[in-house]
Amino acid sequence: MGERIDAIILAGGRATRMGGQDKGLIPLAGRPMIAHVLDAIRPQVSTVAISANRSLDAYAALGCPVLPDEQTDFPGPLAGMAAGLAWCPGDYLLTLPCDGPQVPAVLAERLLAAIGDGAVAVAHDGTRLQPVHALLRRDTLGSLQAFLADGGRKIDRWYATLDQRVADLSDARSSFRNVNTPEQRAEMEAQLLAAQTDNDDD
Repeated sequence: MGERIDAIILAGGRATRMGGQDKGLIPLAGRPMIAHVLDAIRPQVSTVAISANRSLDAYAALGCPVLPDEQTDFPGPLAGMAAGLAWCPGDYLLTLPCDGPQVPAVLAERLLAAIGDGAVAVAHDGTRLQPVHALLRRDTLGSLQAFLADGGRKIDRWYATLDQRVADLSDARSSFRNVNTPEQRAEMEAQLLAAQTDNDDD
């Protein structure tokens, strides 16, 4: 089949719960948080871009194209998805957030298997949908641009206009934990450092 998947990591938000810091660049186990996401997703896709609206040079230093939103008022993840679809050189765009450093190793594989002839496949962790972990056909760009132009901002409302499929990732439920607060950052850092120690001991 040879279907090509490219990815965009969404790092364009305000991160108000983290004191307005640029969340993707917050140190986590000695590296920027987004670096952990990059390491996990790069083997699964052809190329990776980053959706960002500030710290553009710092993100570019990670070796990826950096795509600012066309809108300037931080309209949310859909704007980052639109920028990604406009850039996407492949058949599909995989989207994922910068604040989820434990990316399932089978994310792209499961989403591609689920999408079939649908327009979007969304990950399900066994409890709920994870709408930012999604696979979009590149030709959904026009639909998304029209939705944004009409004032739409909610991911689930846009997905409701598409042929949506669901990918079962219930066996990777723990991989969908996000870092939204300083407390969650500390907990995630402890887990990553412990995993590094275990790997060093092997």
